[in-house]
Amino acid sequence: VVAMDVEMPRLDGLEATRRIMTLPDPPAVLMVSHHTRDGSATAVAALDRGAVDYLCKDGEFGGVDLSMLDRELRPRLRHWAGQRAAVRPAARGAAPVRVMRAAGGCDVVVVGASTGGPDALAAFLAAAGRLPVPVVIAQHMPADLAPDLAAHLGRLSGVPVGIGRPAQPLLSGEVALIPGSTDGHLARRAGSARGFALRLATGAAPVHPSVDLLLHSAALVARRALGVVLTGMGRDGAAGARAMTERGMPVLAQSPESCVVAGMPGAVIEAGLAVETGDPAALGRRVATLAGEAVA
Repeated sequence: VVAMDVEMPRLDGLEATRRIMTLPDPPAVLMVSHHTRDGSATAVAALDRGAVDYLCKDGEFGGVDLSMLDRELRPRLRHWAGQRAAVRPAARGAAPVRVMRAAGGCDVVVVGASTGGPDALAAFLAAAGRLPVPVVIAQHMPADLAPDLAAHLGRLSGVPVGIGRPAQPLLSGEVALIPGSTDGHLARRAGSARGFALRLATGAAPVHPSVDLLLHSAALVARRALGVVLTGMGRDGAAGARAMTERGMPVLAQSPESCVVAGMPGAVIEAGLAVETGDPAALGRRVATLAGEAVA
């Protein structure tokens, strides 16, 4: 596990993180800086380059708050030390979809991501375009980052991305990003036989938003949800993918060689739960095809 600042001599922390993520088995990187405030562009850039988390070292009244750093940093270091990827990621590069042919049709798309997720999500959404079903995204992130990340994804993908709200109706063609430091669950919308609403509540998972909780809820309430697990460290999403698979709902996973860190999709693939794999753009195109088909 590596904790470092953004401002460093000769090589800044963002570029250092990008280079670290090209290693065969990269460590978890936490960015600790004056610049990584919640919702800042630098915080999004850190996650985009592969940082798993960030922390602003400024105290409430300015200056470095060492007691706050001690209190906040230690549990994060312990958590990410336990989440080291079991799957060794290969070098970046596009990979074709390996097709075992998911049955067509879905009524909602649920997507999970962590390390390197902003870049992967942007490529996925750009390739998928506006879908005829709702899309809900669980990207591991701290509180208050969602507005900047939503704008970042919308700008890069050309697809409108909104921040999920409590009891929000989930509508076709819309993308809802679950806010940081909380979890999102799908529920049936009152008065609608097929519509969904988003419920927000923090569960017991160590990282938020939890991919497992989102996929589990989709398995429980959807007729035929479609799951997608993208790049990330750890195994979040594997248990949710199993719940979806047991109910006959397909799960697609990002190919390990196209991941920043392949832990999350690798866990889904190793368990035999991924019906198709590919780089984010290939998965986006495939989801567009599947979502356009009638639910069986």
